[in-house]
Amino acid sequence: MSTVFIAFQTNEETRPIIEAIELDNPSATVHQEPAMVKIDAPDELVIRRETIEEQIGREYDLQELQVNLITMSGHLTEDEDTFTLSWK
Repeated sequence: MSTVFIAFQTNEETRPIIEAIELDNPSATVHQEPAMVKIDAPDELVIRRETIEEQIGREYDLQELQVNLITMSGHLTEDEDTFTLSWK
């Protein structure tokens, strides 16, 4: 099993995004740091546009993740609906 991760700046914009990631990835582990949040997941981490939209109450373009993204690890696969990190 390999671990993938993504890290975001800690701010009001990322809180609902992190909540959405936790909802869609129950095996993920969230590490809160003073200025960032790192989310680790075994094998795969999927970020779904629809879940983020439910959390923030508006339409969301997954490209908006880039604004607060610090770093990530894994192979990235993305389309309009999902942003997936994995080692597959």
